Amino acid sequence: MEEYYQRQLDCLCGQVRPLSEEAKEASVCHWDGIAKPLNGLGRFETILTQIAGIQRTENLSLDRKAVVVFCADNGVVEEGVSQTDSSVTAIVTENFARGIASVNRMASTVGAEVLPVDIGVAGELHEPGIRNMKVDFGTKNFCREMAMTREQALEAIHNGIALAGELKDAGYDILAVGEMGIGNTTTSSAIASVLLDVDPEAVTGKGAGLSDEGLTRKIDAIRRGIALHHPAADDPIGVLASLGGFDIAGMTGLMLGGAISRIPVVLDGIISEVAGLLAMAICPQTVSYLIPSHLGKEPACAQIYERLHLEPVIHGNLALGEGTGAVMLFPLLDMAWEVYKENSTFEDIHVKAYEKL
Repeated sequence: MEEYYQRQLDCLCGQVRPLSEEAKEASVCHWDGIAKPLNGLGRFETILTQIAGIQRTENLSLDRKAVVVFCADNGVVEEGVSQTDSSVTAIVTENFARGIASVNRMASTVGAEVLPVDIGVAGELHEPGIRNMKVDFGTKNFCREMAMTREQALEAIHNGIALAGELKDAGYDILAVGEMGIGNTTTSSAIASVLLDVDPEAVTGKGAGLSDEGLTRKIDAIRRGIALHHPAADDPIGVLASLGGFDIAGMTGLMLGGAISRIPVVLDGIISEVAGLLAMAICPQTVSYLIPSHLGKEPACAQIYERLHLEPVIHGNLALGEGTGAVMLFPLLDMAWEVYKENSTFEDIHVKAYEKL
């Protein structure tokens, strides 16, 4: 199955096309005709123009929104790299389905749906509303063995690709990506260390409230995992299989699927940013379909955005996860979109338009 999955992935990535320059140019002209200073909404004009290019139309839409939350457990938790144990992953995953987690509260204010996905939670989940795409009951401890097989990594990626296509067909206009998985700042920092070619200490933070001693254990675990597996940065599937998590793999797939199906995907914090790095390594054009939301407090965040050539617009020292930072971008985009759709033009108010000097 590994070879089959790889061939399918290569074939699907071959379908990714550049953004529509015609739609982007039309969007820029539309912005410039609105009765306001040129580039008055700054980055938000740029982002909406990007979305026009993705959707291949000047008349872009942000009506239907969803945040897809990939949930999975990580075997490296055995190394004492987190403040809580893996049981919390299942509890919070079911809370997403019940509508009582932080991301649910935030998404409800902007009309976005929360779609929890069990892609690798350690236990059986029975709460209605959780999408079952489970690859395995959590990963292995990468300090002792590979986190997952290459086949499992590819399967999880394909699950994310398929879900993106399904959501596009269902009429969603824009997706945010989130995650839940105790220990996933460890897996993401490990991958970042390899892909950015930096020492683990430079990209590893305290996650959900580790002590100084816990941070030392976390960095040590990452160093031991890298030393055991020797993952190569030019083999992103190998890096993911050696050190990653099913949540990261699913998010990587959703981003690739967004590029394949032409639907924008909003990044959240460090874990989704690492998935973005993997997606770029697999299919470089995917980055054009990604929208950065916020600069998280983990030390790798700025370095990853620099590598992706993306610039987050929210600087709020956020570290909640679940896709909350990505959802926070939605109302800002909605406000800019309202101006884009409804504002008077210079022609409407009989005022000479600003000139580009």
